[in-house]
Amino acid sequence: MPISRNPIVNTEMSFSDRSFGLIRGVVLVAATAVAFALTGCGGSSTTSGGGGGGSSEPNNCKSTNVTSPSQPAPTKNYAVASFSGTVHAGALPMVGSSVQLYSAGMTGNGSAPTPLMSSPVTTDSNGAFAITNSTACPFSNSVLYIVARGGSAGASGTSNSAVELTAVLGQCSGLKSGSNVVVSDATTVAAAWAMAPFLAIGAQIGATATNSSGIALAAATALNLVSTTTGTAPGTSFPTTGTAPIARLNALANVLNACTGSNGASSPACAQLFSAATAAGSAPANILDAAMNIAKSPGANVAEIYGLTSGSNAYLPSLSAAPSDWSLFAIYGGGGMNGPSSLSIDSQGNVWVANYFGVASLFSNVGAPVFSSGISGNGLLNSYGGAVDVSDTMWVANEQSATNVNNGLGSITLLNSAGSSPAQYTSGGLNFPVAVAFDTSGVAWVVDYGNSHITLLSGNGSPLSGATGYTAVNLEFPAAVATNSKCNAFVANQSSNTITHVLADGSAFTDYVVGQGPTSVAVDGTDNVWSANFYANSVGLVSSAGIVRSGSGYVGGGMNAPRAIAVDGSGNAWIASEHGPSLAEFASASTASPGVLLSPAAGWGADAKLLEPYSLAIDAAGNIWVSNYGSNTLTEFVGMAAPVKTPLLGPVRVP
Repeated sequence: MPISRNPIVNTEMSFSDRSFGLIRGVVLVAATAVAFALTGCGGSSTTSGGGGGGSSEPNNCKSTNVTSPSQPAPTKNYAVASFSGTVHAGALPMVGSSVQLYSAGMTGNGSAPTPLMSSPVTTDSNGAFAITNSTACPFSNSVLYIVARGGSAGASGTSNSAVELTAVLGQCSGLKSGSNVVVSDATTVAAAWAMAPFLAIGAQIGATATNSSGIALAAATALNLVSTTTGTAPGTSFPTTGTAPIARLNALANVLNACTGSNGASSPACAQLFSAATAAGSAPANILDAAMNIAKSPGANVAEIYGLTSGSNAYLPSLSAAPSDWSLFAIYGGGGMNGPSSLSIDSQGNVWVANYFGVASLFSNVGAPVFSSGISGNGLLNSYGGAVDVSDTMWVANEQSATNVNNGLGSITLLNSAGSSPAQYTSGGLNFPVAVAFDTSGVAWVVDYGNSHITLLSGNGSPLSGATGYTAVNLEFPAAVATNSKCNAFVANQSSNTITHVLADGSAFTDYVVGQGPTSVAVDGTDNVWSANFYANSVGLVSSAGIVRSGSGYVGGGMNAPRAIAVDGSGNAWIASEHGPSLAEFASASTASPGVLLSPAAGWGADAKLLEPYSLAIDAAGNIWVSNYGSNTLTEFVGMAAPVKTPLLGPVRVP
């Protein structure tokens, strides 16, 4: 490990605590206390050289035309393959259900879909149906889904107008002729949770025209959770290196099934479901809308909803006790992960993982390792940071390097999706680099923890910040960086209670007091800046005008040594804590009450088995990905956040 540059203590550090925050924390606590005493707390800022944000902030973007790799144009009016299927309520066929095939809407999240049959088909006494004469999909990449309405559970059942079940089929081009699909309570749960950002009342699934990739990722997630071949969890291609939320999903399916198999919408089972799933004072009128409400408000009426599982045991195994909330999460391993640290998501939704112990990992968006043993060599060593650039190349920050490379002071390794390294950069004064972020011009901002400098590199590795990078007296053991819409940056100073605003030309540095030990920082779509304050167990917020809005920091949500922070497409801040087992969520800076705690007091997913989370990233489907340093795993929280355009270049963008 590197020698500490701390002005109070200069000692060799070990990695026995298996955590960046912990190994630094022991050494830096004295310096942190000193910095805290000197600078105080609250909503003040200190300035070195001006340039403190707001409308007067200079725009240092070198280009406004940075775009992700182009994708093949989808085929218009793509023919839908003929297929058949069955609708089931547990083991019972749904008889007399009205089945319609839809292509997801393209005019906004939850926009009206396009029905692909002139009239629905009706299931027979076995719950079977066939779709042979549908119209063409608008595009080959259009997402298809089935909705089954009404019908009775079994031949002797009572017609139930509350029934509205669905199954997501994936992209139109992926549907195979002669396929047989199953629509069930379980496929409905998978669709409601995976499609939550794209789902609206009345079985409307749709995305913006610019986020066809995001809704396709959500569809793949639904198919990963539950198989449309069997109608049960998990999906047929769920990775063998992962752990699916089978019992949790089955519990939810049983909650729905109690109503599906009942004698009508006015039955006690349906009435109880609609009462427990009421959102914003409005009770749902059908099963899918009830599932949607639970998915979008997973912390509401948790015990009451769990109590409804006693009404059915159609899906097993199920939960034996009420969960902390009704979020759905999957856990993925493999890929050579060994001390997973930073996460970064490319334009295709693939998840890159930097690992401390000399390996990088790449996963598909459904958690499948692309390289079973990861990628090693290429100068990878003690890697904490990393980010994907505009061309979907991963830049890994190696805190150390071989002694004959940059005198052992670290490097940046570039990796592509083929597992090759096109380059290794050492210029610009790199000195124990621990974090990387890109601005909208494609410039890489690198945090040099070893000497408290910031290095800017062009896409070809040329230094843009001089031979030794930028520094200022107020940069104190910087640990993270994020960039705004004007291609300037904010740096989290782990050894103080400030974040520093740095202009891209190095001409000005402005400090904002946000809370003790900022370790991570994120910029939302309107240039408000959030920080995770490791030692204060708080979150800071600085407005785009340079005003500290969080006072001494927002607290709650089970935060305990908050390590990672990310902002979603709606501006809400999500935080993972190194010593905490859950996620905290705080309201967007654009709301009337910014920083209001949106998660439960204990956080989301308190039973998700997070272990020493290091990094958090959000994809274009609204899935939240967390790296667990302590267990060499990734956790995916399904459809919980507002979608984000990836890769992350500059502030958060809505796809």
